[in-house]
Amino acid sequence: MVKEKMENKYLNEAIIGNKNMIATFTSKGELQRLYFPSKDNKQYINFFHTGVKINNSDLIYLQNDINNVYKQYYDTDTNVLNTEITNTYFNLKIVQTDFIMIKENVLVKKYIFLNDGKIDLDTKFYIHSELLSDQNNQVGCKIVDGGMMQYAHDFSVSTFAKEHKLCSHQINGSKETIKRGEIQDKDYIGMSKDSSISYDLGIIKPQEKKILEICILIDENRNLSDMEDEIDRVTKIDLDKEYTSTKSYWRKYVKAHNSLGLKEAKNSYEERILEIYKRSILLFSLLANQETGGIIASPEIDENFTKCGRYAYCWPRDAVFITKAMDILNMEKETEKFYKVFCKKTQSKNGMWEQRFYTDGKLAPCWGYQIDETASVVYGVYEHYKYTKSEKFLKDNLKMCEKAIDFLKKYLKDWLNIEGTEERDKDKVQEEIENSVNRQGHKYHISYDLWEMNEGIHLYSLASIYSAFDSILNIYKALGKNVSEFENNRLKEEKIQKNKRTIENLQTQLKKYINENLYDEEKKSYVRNTEDRKMDISILGAITPFNMFKPKEKKIRNTVERINMSLRTYTGGYQRFEQDNYMYGNPWPIANLWMTLYYLETGEKKKAKETFDFVVKTAGKHYLLGEQVDNSTLKPNWVIGLGWSHAMFIIVLEKLYKNNLK
Repeated sequence: MVKEKMENKYLNEAIIGNKNMIATFTSKGELQRLYFPSKDNKQYINFFHTGVKINNSDLIYLQNDINNVYKQYYDTDTNVLNTEITNTYFNLKIVQTDFIMIKENVLVKKYIFLNDGKIDLDTKFYIHSELLSDQNNQVGCKIVDGGMMQYAHDFSVSTFAKEHKLCSHQINGSKETIKRGEIQDKDYIGMSKDSSISYDLGIIKPQEKKILEICILIDENRNLSDMEDEIDRVTKIDLDKEYTSTKSYWRKYVKAHNSLGLKEAKNSYEERILEIYKRSILLFSLLANQETGGIIASPEIDENFTKCGRYAYCWPRDAVFITKAMDILNMEKETEKFYKVFCKKTQSKNGMWEQRFYTDGKLAPCWGYQIDETASVVYGVYEHYKYTKSEKFLKDNLKMCEKAIDFLKKYLKDWLNIEGTEERDKDKVQEEIENSVNRQGHKYHISYDLWEMNEGIHLYSLASIYSAFDSILNIYKALGKNVSEFENNRLKEEKIQKNKRTIENLQTQLKKYINENLYDEEKKSYVRNTEDRKMDISILGAITPFNMFKPKEKKIRNTVERINMSLRTYTGGYQRFEQDNYMYGNPWPIANLWMTLYYLETGEKKKAKETFDFVVKTAGKHYLLGEQVDNSTLKPNWVIGLGWSHAMFIIVLEKLYKNNLK
């Protein structure tokens, strides 16, 4: 048998889960990542390899053999994944079904083996896995009834069969011998991250089927007898009933959140739209921490940045746009929890939000701050109110928003010399900007752009501040007289009116600053920042969603024309900005979706459909959207299953249907 090299893989092709657990897979069905008890932490698996030994062959890896042919699909409208693996050498067909129970934090891996040949197949099944640990890599393993339990100080991962007994096992040193399908009954307990077990399926006769059911249970490391009792309890669960109820749950979930009322597709194009729409609903359900409301950007980790990065964190900005999509899909409870629990938990004393967090609210690794993270939260609070009309929600979050507004005011004063109570001195402003990067003793960076690549004064960032100001003014307006009647009369009418005047003045000065410093008279267009003055798709953020400029203004028209000249690729996709060298300058779905929103604002429906179509046709085979689209293959690339991309898709889709453009 000829085998491909086994190596770790990082691009998500499929994602399943429940409220507490997420598992990700390759297109060949290899289990890549397993997250529990939250959606970002912990991640337990370094690798989980499976294979079969047939008639005394070497090990045939299910996910990496040259003779294997693959077909993968979800059960319709569910997070239940099927991978068909056909080994053409032995004519053995394997159907691998993966799902996570709804009420149990257990990953079920069901294998159906069909001998489609003419000879008997003596078959053994192997699992070779390696776990991760944060505690000096001290992972132990113990053989238990039906499988093995890998454990560290604070957790255990048990892999066991429901009915089959172990055939053989090896706790230490199986990396080389298992390639030949050889593991020895070596040690019943040991200190090893990698361990192997096997099951004897016996003879599979021509046209005969055999079934193997594997469960993966994650639990805390507790009293050994308790853990063994838990394994025993899980083995008694009727997995067929769990499979049926899991499918039923997800189908009801999709139906309940089909707020746009999308029905059966009339053609292949509408079918792709419908499938991306439903996959978005199913994906959003897996991204949020049920206790805190924190929402990860994507369930993706590549520690060495070989294929992607690490996106299993909560960026407030990404989460804001995901909650906006959730509101469209009638997921208001998830949205409210994000603002009322997570945002309050993570807001700094000075009113800002840092770049990113773990979903439990703890600070994640950061390399600077982005002013749009803070501004976006205020924007998001009012956007949620527009869907719910809940004054109580505004009242509950007013203090949080006001603290954020105070920080934004300070940012404008410190870095742009803009204050809401006095006229700006243009020369002084320019001097402040030129000296700002080297400002000594200032506590904060000048701010990264939304792409997290460049520090400086960015149009998108300033537009987000403008929109946050708009949002707080609208919050005051929505609350009306009631705004001064809660929290022990903390807010008085006089103070509110003064604050409103200050904010309105800041908006005027901010817009004036942008026109003076971020509009290039030679290019006849706005530019992204005061330094490199490049074209950038994010400039459109000043129009939609932040409503700083009107879409049909002459300067905006000129800017969009230059964006089309500079950023549109030969594929019809849009790059982020000029000379974008990140991953060879691939187009991004959100860039096309921004353009779609702009054209809908101007009433140019044909152009809107063209830019939207690129996103539809480049979705992955399971209709997951990536961070990028590979220019050469037109397939999703880098991060696959990006919440921000799916959120923008839903936001655009709602507007398309309102405009009767399908």
